[in-house]
Amino acid sequence: MSLEAILTRIDENLPAAQERLLDLLRIPSISTDPAYIPQTEAAADWLVRELQEIGFKAEKRTTPGHPMVVARHEAPRPHILFYGHYDVQPVDPLSLWSRDPFDPAIEETPKGAVIRGRGASDDKGQLMTFLEACRAWREVTGDLPGNLTIFFEGEEESGSPSLIPFMKENADELSADLALICDTGLFGHDTPAIVTMLRGLSKVELTLKAANKDLHSGMFGGLAINPIRVLTHILGSLQDDLGRVTIPGFYDGVAELSPEVAAQWQGLGFDATSFLGEVGLSQPAGEADRSPLEQIWSRPTAEINGIWGGYTGAGFKTVLPAEAHAKISFRLVGQQDPEKVLANFRKWFEAQLPADVSVDWREPEASPASMMSLENPAFEAARQALSEEWGTPAAFVGCGGSIPIAGYFKTLLDTDAMLIGFARDDDQIHSPNEKYDVECFHKGIRSWARILDRIAG
Repeated sequence: MSLEAILTRIDENLPAAQERLLDLLRIPSISTDPAYIPQTEAAADWLVRELQEIGFKAEKRTTPGHPMVVARHEAPRPHILFYGHYDVQPVDPLSLWSRDPFDPAIEETPKGAVIRGRGASDDKGQLMTFLEACRAWREVTGDLPGNLTIFFEGEEESGSPSLIPFMKENADELSADLALICDTGLFGHDTPAIVTMLRGLSKVELTLKAANKDLHSGMFGGLAINPIRVLTHILGSLQDDLGRVTIPGFYDGVAELSPEVAAQWQGLGFDATSFLGEVGLSQPAGEADRSPLEQIWSRPTAEINGIWGGYTGAGFKTVLPAEAHAKISFRLVGQQDPEKVLANFRKWFEAQLPADVSVDWREPEASPASMMSLENPAFEAARQALSEEWGTPAAFVGCGGSIPIAGYFKTLLDTDAMLIGFARDDDQIHSPNEKYDVECFHKGIRSWARILDRIAG
């Protein structure tokens, strides 16, 4: 088998591959809106047919919500699972689209050709890069590249309510040596990246209570405790002057970067001033002794996401409020225990409450960070394959947000996940005029062919 022959076939197939993607994009699989249940079902059926045509044993699996698509090709090689999602976000506001979001097309722009339509980048275009790599592989070799499972979800954009039960019920079938996820992007414009760390998330809402009613600030001001003052005083001490979180035990489980990964990040040339300048800011505000990329990828945070109390309407109402409220979240890394973080925060907070003030805690949620083991040689093999295709050294990177599916593969199936995607920052996912660059679609297909050549054969 010649990899070059497969890459040549991918190049030859590009126009047809684009047409197949446009067909899928025409299906309005908006999972969050019950009005689109038939269309979401139709998207699952479309994928089953395509997978069967390529040579997989594929079927649609029912769930209490939208169906899953599962396909298998068995071979005596390492078991690799590929995950993507076929549902899309709503299109509102429709008036801001330059064309019908479900009438996709190839458009020429000053920056090159793009595939325009809802789901082009998130995630239909991305999942189709893998399918098209498998198609070219089969056309050239007569077989598929290894022991593969395809797992497509139809509820990712609506909270994945069926995902965990489905994964638990089908753990034996879905457990693999490695999971591949194509729902991320390039670093910058053309640096391929493999996400190896994802921050977890803990969050909670609190209410401080003092007097049994709002008080007149002239009659009670200075004598009665104001819960807003207490709240802002305590939360104002969440970080010290160097940006470090002050909760005792907060940094338990936070590891340092390896020298190799630190060097890769340094080589990315990240411009924090430009990054912040796009949102009207200028200075990094996290831990002063950490690089900007560390601050958003590999260091934990404590943030006040909302705070309110008293009178906030028009004009002025001079009261001491009876209550004050806040929403607090923590982005977590490494081996931080999300439940312990919440418990330590609660203990730290309550220890600072003065007399006559109590606190109620509501809606705590906690999920751990995900760390992929770079000791698995498949990670370095994939990095080399991406570097060859893009002509730029690929990097192991972090992700400041949370991608729950990667954590589920680890916690539910004991499977490491490799997150590789080809989206660009200007793809406008979840927004009007979503697009996917034709270059990214093309090179994404070629990238998967190179990766499969190195890790599946």
